[in-house]
Amino acid sequence: MSSLLIKGGRTISGVHAVSGNKNAALPMIAAALLTNERVTISNVPAISDVEVMLQLAKRFGATVERDAKSGVVSIHAPRLKSASIPPDFAAKLRTSFLFAGPLLARAGRASLPPPGGDAIGHRRLDTHFAGFKALGAKSAAGRKTLRFCGELKGAKILLDEASVTATENILMASVTAKGRTTIYNAACEPHIVDLAAMLNSMGAKISGAGTNLLVIDGVEKLGGCEARVGCDYIEAGSYIAAAAVTGGELTLTGIDPEPFEILESAFRRFGVTWTIDAKAKTLRYVPRKKLKMRYDLGDAIPSVSDGTWPAFPSDLVSILIVLATQTRGTCLFFEKMFESRLYFVDYLRQMGAKIVQCDPHRVVVTGPSQLYGTKCASPDIRAGVSLVIAALAAKGESRILNAEIIDRGYVAVENELSALGADIKRT
Repeated sequence: MSSLLIKGGRTISGVHAVSGNKNAALPMIAAALLTNERVTISNVPAISDVEVMLQLAKRFGATVERDAKSGVVSIHAPRLKSASIPPDFAAKLRTSFLFAGPLLARAGRASLPPPGGDAIGHRRLDTHFAGFKALGAKSAAGRKTLRFCGELKGAKILLDEASVTATENILMASVTAKGRTTIYNAACEPHIVDLAAMLNSMGAKISGAGTNLLVIDGVEKLGGCEARVGCDYIEAGSYIAAAAVTGGELTLTGIDPEPFEILESAFRRFGVTWTIDAKAKTLRYVPRKKLKMRYDLGDAIPSVSDGTWPAFPSDLVSILIVLATQTRGTCLFFEKMFESRLYFVDYLRQMGAKIVQCDPHRVVVTGPSQLYGTKCASPDIRAGVSLVIAALAAKGESRILNAEIIDRGYVAVENELSALGADIKRT
């Protein structure tokens, strides 16, 4: 077990190259098993979740070549050795479950143990199972494993929630199903657009990516392709917040401009604005004045709430809570999606933040507060990096335990922040 030792009070400034989107890379790795030809994916982030997914692809019989420095991964699965997700791998991360759709499509069967992942609350799998059954898969429930088998056929599917991973799983299962599949209430996130673009370059016929209605005309087989992972706008938002709470200037390179249109209105409430050069794919943040909350009409206390895309993403709520602790004014945060995501604010209160937790889904933050270094543990990826950001703004020294949880979603965070001026090291 490792920890991050941080001495606060240093300004975070400079240039940061944004990594590839973790939430796009993981389903794209799974999708590579849909073909017996070689698939090459670029801009893949060097994070531990990617490593687990690649190791799992090898367990299924794929040959994997990876250049972590360049971010290029080559996957070739001429034949599958197994259609069972190993329980030890499943326990390491929730997105191991994304192999279910490709295994059903390619092998006609899949054995699915319960997946692991961040402890941020209950995340149901019913939507995945309902979609597989609608496509014709039959299930046999074991004590700890659910097994699916059967020939897949196109169907009209109405998702009971706009689940990202369910949309991805059903999409991958349907691309070689016989006939047409329509997915209503599909998730619209940018990483689903990346996945659909990759599948289409493999020969799939998918339309509607980026909207809540996907139409898939099944094809007999898929071929190899070259695909690229889009930028990780969650990582980008995290580094912007780190610069904002420490008074620094930041330039982000390698961005895709579109997702930042969604993020901008929420960040603007705290006085954080930026400029984007779409041609150069760069974002520039320069603090123009002290952070100050922008109230609603009539000086009403504003609220930041998350939701399915294009609403504000849940993965950035923890980061904005830390930003609010350094912003003059009061804000209500309403985290609708995960009932355990906000419990990390206990650590922020120990550091000196003025936060009232109303219930598992809502907190009220009043700033600015002087934060002080403390010892705390990273409960999940986003809470972990939020505590790192708080430690950067705090007086004194902080130790963040369970740093390997942060490694699941952020590339060498101590090296990247050190390059931007932080006093941070791993122990």
